[in-house]
Amino acid sequence: MSASASLNWKEIDLILAELDLAGSLIQEVHQPRFDRIVLHLFREGASTMLLISLSARFPRMHRITEKLANPEKPLRFAAFLRAHIRGGRIERAEQVRATPGAEAGDRIVRIAIQHGGEIVILWVRLWGAAANALLTEESGTILDAFFRRPKKGEVAGKSYDPLAPRPATAAARAPAASSRASAAPRPAAPPRPPAAPREYAVRDLPGDGSFNERLEAYYRDVETRGDVEKAAAEADAELEMSENKLLANLEKLTARLSEYANLERFKELGDLVTSNLHTIGRGDRWVEVEDFFHDNARLRIELRPELTPAQNAEVYYDKHRKARLGLGKVEEEIAHLTKTLERIRRQRAAVAENPDPASLGRVAKSAARARNPLRDAGTPGLVFFSPPFRILVGRTASENDALLRTKVRGNDWWFHARDWPGAYVFVKTPQGKSLPLETMIDAATLAVHFSKGKTSGQGDVYYTRVKYLRRAKGAKKGTVLPTQEKNIHVKLDAERIERLKTGETT
Repeated sequence: MSASASLNWKEIDLILAELDLAGSLIQEVHQPRFDRIVLHLFREGASTMLLISLSARFPRMHRITEKLANPEKPLRFAAFLRAHIRGGRIERAEQVRATPGAEAGDRIVRIAIQHGGEIVILWVRLWGAAANALLTEESGTILDAFFRRPKKGEVAGKSYDPLAPRPATAAARAPAASSRASAAPRPAAPPRPPAAPREYAVRDLPGDGSFNERLEAYYRDVETRGDVEKAAAEADAELEMSENKLLANLEKLTARLSEYANLERFKELGDLVTSNLHTIGRGDRWVEVEDFFHDNARLRIELRPELTPAQNAEVYYDKHRKARLGLGKVEEEIAHLTKTLERIRRQRAAVAENPDPASLGRVAKSAARARNPLRDAGTPGLVFFSPPFRILVGRTASENDALLRTKVRGNDWWFHARDWPGAYVFVKTPQGKSLPLETMIDAATLAVHFSKGKTSGQGDVYYTRVKYLRRAKGAKKGTVLPTQEKNIHVKLDAERIERLKTGETT
């Protein structure tokens, strides 16, 4: 049986014969996925689950023994059927014949159901991409359709006739269109011999048991294999995008390293200006000195005329401090991205060699998160994830102030290492969510990690809601005073920090 094969009419007849649905009570209706429904039937002390799959690849109906998971909220058509056939009794189930008494069926199943003193008809059409299920009145008026297709008249209020002629295909219409477009007459084509009728047979599926049982086993294997292949392809695509994004980010960061290559030179220039303050006048644009760092070579140093000589020296010292800080941050991000890239490549190799169905979804999500750098263009500082919470880290007074003014709200949480200068850590709290202990430990760990107390490997962290912070008058930008704060003590955990940096979930 090929992977794309649909049931033929003889197989459908055999399925219906084995099921013997007449007299079955419809106890429940479920819709486990967007393309299938399950009828829970009861007759003569025995329960049966009837799967109706309207998948374009595998349209079918047969008995199943494995209970399928269901969404918490019933999907539309399941809710509709519950109102119109649940509690009803199947009077008759048969495959429609193109003409009365014809041997061949048309792969359309008619299920007549007695419900509330009336007869309704559940039509199941197993035609590949045109598969559908419709519930009609006995007269044929459509009550609703699984797939609503207005162009085909398969919507509520229209009339459904399973034996209506099918529209001509584009290929069948093409010769007529071509003859109209051509002005010159063409010689008549010789008549084609009539096509031999296609023979159908019930296929010999592997396994034991009834045809229904072997169908269930076959499609379970085919669909599971297909789902795994699809999930593996999706996971690999996510991993490939992440790998390419990480490589691009690494290239940019490596280029930025060159900006800090001469950071020590800024300090040397500051020292040279300081050593020659007595030769500099206010308003000077240049000072010429002997560069005692390089064999007393003559050197002209640019100055800012609006500053005092001492302030000009401080300009170069400040450039040195900023370059040193920037170098450290870039080196840290390069190390982080390099580790993440190695992990992504290991995962790609694992997915290619032996995809694990249980982890493919997690791998894809983790790969997508890995593409998000610690820096977020729209958010000052760094961004971490402790699902479903986002953690924002401001490492400077400016970042702290920007986060306080534009990125956090009153019910968000604030963390800060006690007794150590360090980052402000904010936990964005979704509405109605309380702060779990794991996220609290994540935030406190980041507060210690991004503080001067990092080298001690542990520390106390106080925390409170943002609404209990007040700005300190006269203090530098971003400084706040907490109230109603509580304390938590954490020890730095390398695995936890790595998980936060890579965006992986526990």
